[in-house]
Amino acid sequence: MFDGFKKNLVLAMAGKKNPWGKPTGGGGESGGSGDGSDGGSDGSGGSSGNDDGPRNPWLPGGGDGKRRSANIEDIFKNRGPEGPRRAGGGGGGGFQLPELPGGRSWAPVLILGGIFLWWLATGVHFIQPGEQAVVKTLGSYHRILTPGTEFTAPYPIESVDVEDVEGIREVRIPDGGEEKLILTGDQNLVDLSYVVRWRINDLKDFKFELAEPIATVGEVAEAAMRASVAEKTLNATFTGQGRNDIQQAVRERMQDTLDTYRAGIQVVGVEIAKADPPAAVVEAFRDVSVAEQNADRARNQAEGYAQQTIAQAEGGAEAFDKVYQQYRLAPGVTRQRLYYETMERVLANTDKTIVEADGVTPYLPLPEIRRRATAPTPQITVDAPSSSTQGGGQ
Repeated sequence: MFDGFKKNLVLAMAGKKNPWGKPTGGGGESGGSGDGSDGGSDGSGGSSGNDDGPRNPWLPGGGDGKRRSANIEDIFKNRGPEGPRRAGGGGGGGFQLPELPGGRSWAPVLILGGIFLWWLATGVHFIQPGEQAVVKTLGSYHRILTPGTEFTAPYPIESVDVEDVEGIREVRIPDGGEEKLILTGDQNLVDLSYVVRWRINDLKDFKFELAEPIATVGEVAEAAMRASVAEKTLNATFTGQGRNDIQQAVRERMQDTLDTYRAGIQVVGVEIAKADPPAAVVEAFRDVSVAEQNADRARNQAEGYAQQTIAQAEGGAEAFDKVYQQYRLAPGVTRQRLYYETMERVLANTDKTIVEADGVTPYLPLPEIRRRATAPTPQITVDAPSSSTQGGGQ
């Protein structure tokens, strides 16, 4: 409609035709000089030919016709008051759908096509392996979809939420670098950071039993960790076995609590990533740790010396018992043997000279002679006189 009006307005400004369908050139007639407003019977004041009145510029038709107002059907049906609009006419041409048999409307076909496309977009679902989907009908639970191609009613009649039920998810506590101080059983504080791994084992309970299941996992993990650490001492939280016991206790406590909530969550494992003393007392804690290590080392040395002394005493007592048994069987022989063994131990570490032949000087320094014979001979090095000394002598 606006294209046709623009074209007529351009023609009128060019002097070819006014917007009311009247010629603007020489010999033109005045629209108001006739006797009547409908075209004048004597031709002195009306339009020429068979015009019944001025043309309405708002009509979509391109030719002159009887003046009347355009209606909405003419605009949207691409028709003027005189019939179908011609291509290139005053209103311009455009894309037109072919008419259906019997002149039926395209509206039902377009509506059904749109409904079908909407159903394809929101009613056909491809569930991947390891995933499940929960179907809600008008917001209420209806059923669970398993992996494969599934069909539902289009949105908003039915809505589908797809979740990965086999993937392992993690919750880190604390989430960031802040401290998480927990009280131990011996009234000490320990800074713990740990990771909780879990997965979905019941999608219906996971979606509808808890308002915020992921936040619930973190809160339950923190409560279970505080309860488990309170049963251990500070030193136990730093050792490998103590950590394993705490991790196992936290996992069992978490699973019992989540099962009570019907959360649909399985706790796979709990891992303590860091166990340190509070940052404010870390220096003092290190001093205490060093002192404890020194005390443990001294204690171990004392225990080793005690065990060695006890072992030697027990061995000596056992040897004495065996000698006593032999002494009871042969007292004289045993006494003589003890004398010889004792003298052998005493004389083995002393310098001694034994003389048995007659006429030999009673004292000979044999040990001293032996030491001198075995001692290395000292070497004396004489430096040769220098050339300057020899020259001066000459």
